[in-house]
Amino acid sequence: MRSEWIVLFSVALACSAAAVQAKELKANDRYVCSWGAGTAARAQELKLSGVSLYAARQKLHSYKFSKSWMHMMAMGITEQTYDSHSKAKPAAVRQSFLDGCLKYKSAQR
Repeated sequence: MRSEWIVLFSVALACSAAAVQAKELKANDRYVCSWGAGTAARAQELKLSGVSLYAARQKLHSYKFSKSWMHMMAMGITEQTYDSHSKAKPAAVRQSFLDGCLKYKSAQR
């Protein structure tokens, strides 16, 4: 009986710690993750429609980004998306990227 309580207490503690970590994310971290997820989804959409990586890069060069770091990050995300053999829908790629990014940002804290 005592070991069951210890397990339940450990699970409850872990859940509350995860909830606290999720709340600790800064708005900027959430923005970066959301922006990156959208970029990955657009790249997947281009890839699935048959647009070459070269053409996708050219599209990125024509975009005006609001932050200086966005262009290079968009290039990296696009290249990684094209390197993947995934045929997942863009919405699934967006969600996967967002979940992974938020988990990574939470782990950094």
